[in-house]
Order: sequence, then C-alpha cells, then structure tokens
Amino acid sequence: MDPTVSILIIQSLLILALLYLAYIDWRTFRLPNVITLPLIILGIAFNAFSDLRFTTPSSAFIGAFLGYGFLWALNTSYRLLKSRDGIGMGDAKLLAALGAWLGWSTLPSILLMASVTGVLGGIIWLKLRRDHLREAFPFGPFLVIAGIIELLWPQLIQTWILPNLI
Repeated sequence: MDPTVSILIIQSLLILALLYLAYIDWRTFRLPNVITLPLIILGIAFNAFSDLRFTTPSSAFIGAFLGYGFLWALNTSYRLLKSRDGIGMGDAKLLAALGAWLGWSTLPSILLMASVTGVLGGIIWLKLRRDHLREAFPFGPFLVIAGIIELLWPQLIQTWILPNLI
C-alpha cells in the first residue's frame, strides 16, 4: 500500500478516536481509561515499530511522560492551594496520548491552542449557563481540537502564526 494512503488512514483513525473522546468528555465530563490508555500505548508502539512514524520513539515516550506529568503537576499544585481538583486526570491521559503520537515538542503548541480555544469556549459556556458558574467545564474537547490541528498541520504556531506576529 502507498505510504501516503497508509498515513491518511492512520490519521483518520486517530482523529475519529479523538473526536469520540471529545464527544464523551463534552457529554459526561469523563475521558475513559479504556480509550485513553490504549491510545498512549498505541502511540508509543506506532512510533517505535512503524516506518510511517510521526516522531521518534524517544520523543513519543517522553511526550507521553511529559504530557501526563505536566497536567498531573498542575492539578497537584491546584489541589494543594484549593483542596480540590482543578483538572481531571483524564485530560492528563489525553495529553499523554497526544504526546505519544506526536512527540514531546508538540506539547507546548497543543497546550497553547487548547488553552486559547478553551478560554473562548469557557466564555461562551459561562454566557449560556449563568446559573451554574461553579460547574465543571470539559477541557478534553479543546485538547482534541489542538491535537487534530497539530496532527494535520504540524508546528502551525511556530511556522505560520509566530512569524506573522513578529
């Protein structure tokens, strides 16, 4: 099979899995381990054993570790300050999966895009749900949006956006 077709199939399957996770998180505020954990393992395995890899095996492993570790540390710090969780560990596993598939160097871009789109989504969420201001807000869909952008247009921020701002 043509490598270009194979990459398109793999990207499509990954996008479908990510969109499914976004849908589940939006509806239930949960990102199930039964999907996120295999995505982490598959991302590392794909980049370790496939000739079609998106990143190096070491970058995939470090991406999974840093993706989870960063949000875990952020949540732990928030919990120490506020005595409650600030972000779900499903989001950390989702970021770990994105890091496993796309590599550690994509994590800053993914987090920046997810945060910007999340703030915009949060403003809309607050406008629509004024009576529920203390309610949880799903961050997974915004990680998914950012991950898909990074998958389809790698290094978008560094190559297209930043040079136009400077």
